[in-house]
Amino acid sequence: MIPERSPRRPHFGSFAEMPLSLENQRFCDKLAPSFLPQPVQHNEQYVLKVLEDVGVVTRPQIDSARSRLNGEPGVLDILINDGVVSEVDISRTLAAQAHMDWIDISSMLIPPQVINQIRGEDARRFKVIPVAFGETGLVVAVGNPLDMDTMDSLSFLLQRELELVCTSPRKINEALIKYYGTADEAADVLQKKIGEDIDLGLEFGEGAEPAAVDEADAPIVRLVSMLLIEAHRAGASDIHLEPLDKKFRVRFRIDGVLQEMQAPPKRLQSAIVSRLKIMTGSMSIAEKRLPQDGRIQVKIKKKPIDLRVSTIPTNHGESVVMRLLDKASLKLGLPELGFLSDDQETFERLIKLPDGILLVTGPTGSGKTTTLYACLHYINKPDRKIITVEEPIEYQMAGINQVQVNPEIGMTFPAALRSMLRQAPNIIMIGEIRDLETASISTNASLTGHLVFSTLHTNDAPSAVARLIDLGVQPFLVASSVRAVVAQRLVRRLCNNCKQPGELSDTELRALQIERGQISEAQVMKPVGCEQCRQIGYKGRMGIFEIFVIDDEVRQMINKRTSTFILRQKAREVGMRTLREDGVRKVLAGLTSAEEVISITVGDVS
Repeated sequence: MIPERSPRRPHFGSFAEMPLSLENQRFCDKLAPSFLPQPVQHNEQYVLKVLEDVGVVTRPQIDSARSRLNGEPGVLDILINDGVVSEVDISRTLAAQAHMDWIDISSMLIPPQVINQIRGEDARRFKVIPVAFGETGLVVAVGNPLDMDTMDSLSFLLQRELELVCTSPRKINEALIKYYGTADEAADVLQKKIGEDIDLGLEFGEGAEPAAVDEADAPIVRLVSMLLIEAHRAGASDIHLEPLDKKFRVRFRIDGVLQEMQAPPKRLQSAIVSRLKIMTGSMSIAEKRLPQDGRIQVKIKKKPIDLRVSTIPTNHGESVVMRLLDKASLKLGLPELGFLSDDQETFERLIKLPDGILLVTGPTGSGKTTTLYACLHYINKPDRKIITVEEPIEYQMAGINQVQVNPEIGMTFPAALRSMLRQAPNIIMIGEIRDLETASISTNASLTGHLVFSTLHTNDAPSAVARLIDLGVQPFLVASSVRAVVAQRLVRRLCNNCKQPGELSDTELRALQIERGQISEAQVMKPVGCEQCRQIGYKGRMGIFEIFVIDDEVRQMINKRTSTFILRQKAREVGMRTLREDGVRKVLAGLTSAEEVISITVGDVS
């Protein structure tokens, strides 16, 4: 068992001493080479004896490691590589021997005013990290609690008292990179996570010319490249670079949830943002007061990836959001969307209709566009002409004519639609119905023998009828043209590698409006976490759906301008399952968790 001192909480903010004066620092720098000792290594024999005395390792284990000793590494390194003891075990044991507290600095966010108390070159020389202002001096984390001579030299250099705490040397090195590091070092951290096999080719945005990279800028170029690779490897849909008061936060949106990543040093913030602007070829690095938009095309392991880049000025600098669009990795099969067998059968029947409008509704980020692409992929046959009008074209599909909206030259949704109809298509896909003109053309197209797919921003399926009428479409046209409305949300899938059987709590049963007796044969699973899912417990996402089929009785109700509430009641009477009810089925099938469904859907009103 590793001995451990009772924890003592460092006092943060009791006073804020200023760094050394320039004259005093220059004086110490001048003397430093002549009298400052370099940090010494642990005396291995002493450390092994301590570890043996406290029972962390045994004599046979030490002898076995020594018998395999062949120059470098040492006995301690062999024991660590064999998994007999960890670096943290050694560090905690030595801290206890030195009557020193042990802390985990990797879980701390050290304020800049504390970090600034020791210059970067001094922190590297002495292998220390300042962590807080203590009651009697500066609290400093050290990796070698036995080297008190070096700590005395640091105290003399700083001209102040030090309160020492201990952490592992590895955590010291990571903190040195985090708080004092260069762009090259930050890129090295990412490269270790990604691996050595890196194949990144950058293609500049439209109108940009490839420019030679200055030697001074090369570390930033490498850091940005590593950041993009790591985001793609993690399956992120968005990269958020957010300038905060004390740090430059980096977050990836993975499976719809933002996850904080290793942050580069705050001082690299401006250089990183400028590099991204240069890569777009259309954004100005001089303009920092106005929002800007651009696009970047990169190849990661020869796979083309598009990034939509948006910047906006904030009080601590420019915030950057990049949307990753992987054109080659989109799964376009209906089963991958998350339909259960009965809903998939209904959906396949609807998208095979010869005419009419099929609407997919939901908020931004709910997977509407992905569902539309899956529909087109399913019905894309050589005997059918399919044309889409989109803003922007997110994924390229073979055999389909895709039109990009460009309002600056007059290519709006209505203008594109009018021209498309003269191309005699069988099937039309409209990215979104936003105004009366687009809605009217879509309605007329459906009534003249075209099958139209489009999206609307509504919270549920029946609300789409009211939304079209609010835009100005006559109720009888809505009733005649709309064949069905599909509302959807995205929930995270449980990781198949680590999910385990679980039970629903009474609170979850009440929220899902089911009785415990109804789930006796259910396969309820719970998230656990493993390396494959980054210890989250979820991997990938799936849809939950609400399919509202417009029949003759519903058409009569639409003609009479029946309220959405009554339409919803009627839809449920004829068999429409709500979003939450579909989510419950997937919880009981062990595909997702109750927590996911409850958080993403609204309780059903009887």
